[in-house]
Amino acid sequence: MKTRKFLEQFGMATLFALVLIAAPVRAATLETEEIVYEVEEVVADDQQEGTTERFVAQPFGDIAPSRTPIASFGPFHMVAPDRAELIGSVESETPAQFAALLRAFPTLKQIDMVDCPGTGDDGANLALARMVRRHGVMTYVPEGGSVRSGGVELFLAGAQRRAAPTAEFAVHSWRDEDGYEASDFAADDPVHQEYIAFYREMGLSDGEARSFYAMTNSAPHDDVLYLNSRDLARYVRLD
Repeated sequence: MKTRKFLEQFGMATLFALVLIAAPVRAATLETEEIVYEVEEVVADDQQEGTTERFVAQPFGDIAPSRTPIASFGPFHMVAPDRAELIGSVESETPAQFAALLRAFPTLKQIDMVDCPGTGDDGANLALARMVRRHGVMTYVPEGGSVRSGGVELFLAGAQRRAAPTAEFAVHSWRDEDGYEASDFAADDPVHQEYIAFYREMGLSDGEARSFYAMTNSAPHDDVLYLNSRDLARYVRLD
């Protein structure tokens, strides 16, 4: 099965089962108490089977939130009732964690993408992107922030997309579980249209979607193309 078979169906997703454990697990912090909510299960039409990884590691040490979080949901750290910082990769369980975040903090307006190296599950990444888009959340890459590989598609999901001048983006070709990359498929293969359709769903025009897709695949999977916010703005509208 090729990468992104999870894109076979588009449209609005329905979350069927989200159960928050009644008593939150508490962890001590310096001044405030961090609440880590456990999520039992989530089922979404958005998230189809797929385990392809798209990840660009960064040779930095551990990155901490800018302030002590009032709550954490996987890689999302609530530093204010309306703002989360994203530090870490998107994995299979991340859509459920984000759904729990929205239930606990329906006031969420902005995600600061501090360090997002990509995803270990492309299907989960696209499901999460659609959730962000549906809820009208803004994505923002702050000064020194880094968004790489599959994280760039999550950035595209923002109802508004903003990036500081020093923000870093990194892209490269996808690779499916059989080791094939975009360049291994004919130009008219449906797998390409699946990508382009997703970008259009995120608000890009057909021309922008095709141009952006070609740019991301200009770097082989084992390589990487780094962009700053000005470079990215040539392909994607930034607010």
